[in-house]
Amino acid sequence: AGGVASAVLLAAHGLVRNEGLLYALRACNGVASAASFVAGGLLAARWASRLAEVGAAANPGAARGLRPGHVLGVYYGGAGLGVIGSTLAVPPLPWPAAWAALGALALCASVVTALYTPHLSAPPLLGAARQSAGWRPLGWALAGYLMFGLGYIGYMTFVITLLRELGLSIRLVQGFYLLLGTAVLASPFIWSGLMQRWRGGQLLALLNALLACATLLPVLSAHPLAVLASGALFGAVFLALVASTTALVRHNLPLAAWPAGIAAFTVVFALGQIVGPSLVGWLADSGGGGLRQGFAASAGFLALGAVLAWRQKALPAPSAGA
Repeated sequence: AGGVASAVLLAAHGLVRNEGLLYALRACNGVASAASFVAGGLLAARWASRLAEVGAAANPGAARGLRPGHVLGVYYGGAGLGVIGSTLAVPPLPWPAAWAALGALALCASVVTALYTPHLSAPPLLGAARQSAGWRPLGWALAGYLMFGLGYIGYMTFVITLLRELGLSIRLVQGFYLLLGTAVLASPFIWSGLMQRWRGGQLLALLNALLACATLLPVLSAHPLAVLASGALFGAVFLALVASTTALVRHNLPLAAWPAGIAAFTVVFALGQIVGPSLVGWLADSGGGGLRQGFAASAGFLALGAVLAWRQKALPAPSAGA
């Protein structure tokens, strides 16, 4: 339902020119996509635990070499297909048609989801209502994730403008996004092992630090190789970081607290995405450094997120019956 609603709302963007209506569509699209984000993350987390419980011999997915960390990584890394699809579909089209194309791509993805996930089911989490605050011991990780939301969104919002300011050709800009999307697809196979082994905030800290480096690269050098390296590193990390928070919830909270835990991370992520573009834009406009100054600030937020996430210790293993 969240996917279909997002598809319809995306297509509707091409029908309006009023700023107020555009704001309303963005807000509604955020609600719809959050429903998919949380529900899908919960499905992936529960399937990952199922794989861990039954082992490869009893599960067809595991028999093909699929590990619990892969499940979470593939779910979030699938967004790389969206990056690649939009990179190929949008540039040749005028804006109204581009919005319609994005809506059509999203609808196709939603139909595939509807067709191939009916068998994913589980009994209701009867204790979920009582576990609504069970995420509080993960406060350091949540703070680190908030900094991620602040820092990464500045890069994703303004990197296209920075690339144009650097004088890169349209083909090189497209190549940048194609490389970024391909790296997103590869990220589950890079990080799934650490996602399964590290139960504390170590992976969240490492990925925030790597994103800070990726954000600084185009600030330090306008050379096309530096820009492409930035896109590749950013793509290989940023959605793996999102997946790492779901892994953190799965490792540290009882099953009944998973919905509240994943929702809490989604909320702080959303707060960062709300504030980040305005803050980075204001910093870019307020000094002589332009967007490079804003990107440097984004890298600073990400570095702070790494420090905060590093303080997150693994919690005692939840009991089997929780």
